[in-house]
Amino acid sequence: MEKLVSIIIPCRNEEEFISRCLYSVLNNDYPKDKLEIFVADGESQDKTREIVSRYIIKYPFIKLLNNPRHIAASALNLGIKESMGSIIIRMDAHAIYDKNYISKCVCYLQNYDADNVGGVIYIIPRENTPVGRGIAKAMSSFLGTGGAHYKLGAKSFKEVDTVPFGCFKRSIFDKVGFFNENLKRSQDLEFNLRIKRAGGKIYLFPDIVSDYYSRSGLKDFFIYNFKNGIWAIYPFKFVKTLFKPRHYAPLVFVLGLTFLFMAGLFVRPFLYMFWTVIILYLAIILYAAAKVSLKEKDATYLFSLPVALAVRHFSYGLGSIFGIIKLL
Repeated sequence: MEKLVSIIIPCRNEEEFISRCLYSVLNNDYPKDKLEIFVADGESQDKTREIVSRYIIKYPFIKLLNNPRHIAASALNLGIKESMGSIIIRMDAHAIYDKNYISKCVCYLQNYDADNVGGVIYIIPRENTPVGRGIAKAMSSFLGTGGAHYKLGAKSFKEVDTVPFGCFKRSIFDKVGFFNENLKRSQDLEFNLRIKRAGGKIYLFPDIVSDYYSRSGLKDFFIYNFKNGIWAIYPFKFVKTLFKPRHYAPLVFVLGLTFLFMAGLFVRPFLYMFWTVIILYLAIILYAAAKVSLKEKDATYLFSLPVALAVRHFSYGLGSIFGIIKLL
């Protein structure tokens, strides 16, 4: 007998995406009489709430919650506290989900005695432009993710440190608490870290699949990564936490380059080292772009992918430096 599943979707100003997200959830093969869906909206200023309200008329198991704090952690906690399901799935409005997403999550969560399971995401551009495609490739490459399995894919299931759009046993919230509402970002990483430290198991399954819409403009992409960089560091103000090394690599890279350049103004060999690192960096990202360009038969990647990777690394690193400053 299927268990009641509670789905929580934090959102704010998502009129472009919320309908296709809900449609994909409703198109899942899990019994609808065993579903409840909570859209926790952060007081949207666009037509998001109007769109959700239209869905509620047809599907009364969808509920619209008001999230006055406007952050994902509070949206998730609101949904968890309102929900009745023994299984809770955290979803994202920017994604669409395979038809068997829910059923596979539930199956694997129970059969593998896991505390959280998730799958892989395929990143697609919001706009099919050269820059949009370059950003999407950057966000699904090793150089752009630092080896995050859920973005690179996996051949078989494996235990991991985090998964996107996790499926949780309700009991885990009694064990490790709720999402930390001090964190405007990184709340999923910090929560999964608590699961691991409590002896819990998090598994990634490659046949649990969703598509995620990435940003398609360099300005938006810069801001997105800058904020993520801040919240790779700033959580130390609230929790004693340490994420994976990949979350700090851009900080080390930007600080290292800054040190070499500044030192090179006084000691010339440091300046040589600075330019050596820059040349090696350019060679690596251009080589990666050439491989993608040949594979996809699209020469625009020769420009768009190196630019996207550079924006990703430097904006994230600068954000992390700003995060350190905020801590002081």
